[in-house]
Amino acid sequence: MRFLTLLAAGLPYLLMQVALRSGGDADLVRRMKARQPKAMSDLYSKYGQAAYSIIFRIVRGASAAEDLLHETLLHVWNRAASFDGERASLGAWVLTIARARAIDCLRAAEGRGVAKGLEHLENADLFHGIDPEHLSSDATKRVRQAFAKLSEKQKLALALAYFEGASEAEMADKLKQPVATIREWTHDALEGLRSAHEGAKFV
Repeated sequence: MRFLTLLAAGLPYLLMQVALRSGGDADLVRRMKARQPKAMSDLYSKYGQAAYSIIFRIVRGASAAEDLLHETLLHVWNRAASFDGERASLGAWVLTIARARAIDCLRAAEGRGVAKGLEHLENADLFHGIDPEHLSSDATKRVRQAFAKLSEKQKLALALAYFEGASEAEMADKLKQPVATIREWTHDALEGLRSAHEGAKFV
């Protein structure tokens, strides 16, 4: 339980990491599409630490986290042509890919198979139309405050869903609660976060 509490505590921190690094991505994406060598270095400098933090909190191993970070950034680099830097959030895309890759690695190591529904999140089109305001420091502050108001049970449920890609049944088994209760905790937690910043995408 202490581990899950630490994961829950890290969620708003990671949201803040994205906020602090957002902005100026259109030029970076343009340079990535042009295959300028320094663009890869700049991508790593801007989002590498935040992506590594998410990956490490999931796989809990430095070597595996480094490998997955490399895979994540390489995937972004190779798919840059499909990304519209004028209309989309590069940071949200990078961190979502990092999370999906890490969860799949964790589940494979635990013999649980690939998490359903994560593969589509690597599609760059999903991140078009995300308002940069949703990643502003002010917006992130409101989300962190809302997160702090959640119950420990709600935080644990979000941590399992966000960092482990656990299904409702898996969460119920781990937390020793009925599936209906897990569904209620998760629903109420997400509603609380959404109300803090209507229209933002949190998971």
